[in-house]
Amino acid sequence: MLALSRKRDEAIVINDNIEVTVIDIKGDQVKLGISAPKSIPVYRKEVYLQIQNANQEAAKSVDLSQLKELFGKK
Repeated sequence: MLALSRKRDEAIVINDNIEVTVIDIKGDQVKLGISAPKSIPVYRKEVYLQIQNANQEAAKSVDLSQLKELFGKK
């Protein structure tokens, strides 16, 4: 992990097309602004983990034999 120090209104750039800017700092809370292309999803980590868990649960409920039958494979 790369650890950087930034002050209010300072930013970092990731991969030429993502910019993360420190918007505000109040106590132990930091407000960040993220500019990224619409094709790149940006999630809070807790939301991302919920999505991943939901996808894993959905995948468990799939009956592979029915999928093979649907696509004509045995």
